[in-house]
Amino acid sequence: MATPEDATLLRLFVGEKDRFEHRPLYEAIILRAREHGLAGATVLRGLLGFGASSMLHTAKILRLSDDLPIVIEIIDTERQIESFLPVLEEMMPSGLVTIEKVRVLHYGDLAKS
Repeated sequence: MATPEDATLLRLFVGEKDRFEHRPLYEAIILRAREHGLAGATVLRGLLGFGASSMLHTAKILRLSDDLPIVIEIIDTERQIESFLPVLEEMMPSGLVTIEKVRVLHYGDLAKS
């Protein structure tokens, strides 16, 4: 991202069990985002959640779920995010996708500071 000010955050909600071409969906999406040249992406594993089915997914010891919620956050310019949406449509038969405007305060390698 050349100018780290106005950006777009793409947030995807999927399940840990979701797959695309024999690999976890979240991993496949991250790899495609990288190939697409997007500025950055992170995968977060949820401890508790539910979606359209209202089924509760939890990491509690007594109710171990093998399908915990996964949140994927990808940030870049609006143009880059919009150009990535058709790729996601091909990869995600279900799940939730949101987009929001964000203001980037810092972008770069903190270790180099």
